Amino acid sequence: MEYTTIATNVQIPILGLGTWLMGGKLERSTQHDREEIEAIKTGIQLGLTHIDTAELYGAGHAEELVAEAIHQSKISRKNLFITSKVMSQHLHHDDVLAACKKSLQRLQTDYLDLYLVHHPNSGIPITETMRAMNELVDQNLVRFIGVSNFSATDLQEAQKYSRHKIVANQIEYSLLARDMGRFTKNMESEIIPYCEQHCIKVVAWRPLAYGLLAKSGKFPVLDTLAKKYNKTQGQIALNWIISKNMLVLVKATKIEHIKENIGAMGWRLSEEDIVTLELGFEKWRRKYYES
Repeated sequence: MEYTTIATNVQIPILGLGTWLMGGKLERSTQHDREEIEAIKTGIQLGLTHIDTAELYGAGHAEELVAEAIHQSKISRKNLFITSKVMSQHLHHDDVLAACKKSLQRLQTDYLDLYLVHHPNSGIPITETMRAMNELVDQNLVRFIGVSNFSATDLQEAQKYSRHKIVANQIEYSLLARDMGRFTKNMESEIIPYCEQHCIKVVAWRPLAYGLLAKSGKFPVLDTLAKKYNKTQGQIALNWIISKNMLVLVKATKIEHIKENIGAMGWRLSEEDIVTLELGFEKWRRKYYES
């Protein structure tokens, strides 16, 4: 397992276990509970102790699945790094506090390691939101705070009204979504440089672009490098992000996919091959943005 430092001196796995679409999409679904609990539990047992979830996922059911997987794994809470998020509709002061407490109940824990504003909401003053986020830290319900899908301007505004440091920004980022994502744009030209300048960790979600980057025969440059490094296409795509000193979130429900994702760590693409990879994806990026 490979680790990085977040906040001051907290070590967490570079690879985080994502839970989007576990427990349903925007509505609760128990159809795949057993499989998804087993996947989270297996990930934990293999060292993926950085777990990412949100109240939005499955209307909170994803958090319940995480809680059950932790219970079954019998791992000590102090050995886990759990992230959850407050949805954009709940960014009024009292709503933030209530949402966090409900997440804690579903996760069956006394605190969150990291709590994020899931999406910015221009209809609710960021001053109100950040006041509540800071209070959660003051009350020891949250260790660290951060944001998700925030532009550099959004981040700068949030920082103005936060007494506690914003330690992370989650953004869509992959070989296909480098400067234009579903919720953000200018990731490489603005957001990532801003985060680096202010010591804010960038956490990449959808790093495999709906699984497109894990397929063979889809992108010739990926196939070539997979063969050269004796890795899978997905491992090459994940390692490209890891090589940029970012955290990566990947959701997997099959044990073999969890193990494959772990294999993206512990080695690095050469600088020359990183350039080759990026140049090889130029035309594909344009098509992806337009689709």
